[in-house]
Amino acid sequence: MQLSHEELEEGAVFALDFDKLAKVAACGQALVPVAVQDADSLEILIVAYANREALEYAVEHGVAAFWSTSRNELWVKGATSGDFLDLVEIRVNCEQNSLLYLVRPRGEGACHTKKEGRARSGCYYRSLVDKALVPID
Repeated sequence: MQLSHEELEEGAVFALDFDKLAKVAACGQALVPVAVQDADSLEILIVAYANREALEYAVEHGVAAFWSTSRNELWVKGATSGDFLDLVEIRVNCEQNSLLYLVRPRGEGACHTKKEGRARSGCYYRSLVDKALVPID
């Protein structure tokens, strides 16, 4: 089922992209997943990917940085929106194949989608109820 950008990001249809990891692998970069969590509220804000360049940028500049698998370029969260995620801590999992960024948001939110003109705090703003997506914010 092909959904429009609006339907995908704001709609009630549950349509997971089960091909996402194949797209990530096809981008040609060596990547690890990064879970991004608000250091104070503990809300999970984003799941993204980082390559060495993104991780080095994050460490050097103290802000969340990723590799955009759709644009195939360094993505510094907040560089265009102003909604930076200041790094508090970077953690690595036991197998050293994923990262956790603990952050403090600087700006309106972390998600690129908007509610009433403002960035949402995080990307997990809908709940699955009876096979449909229901807004929780």
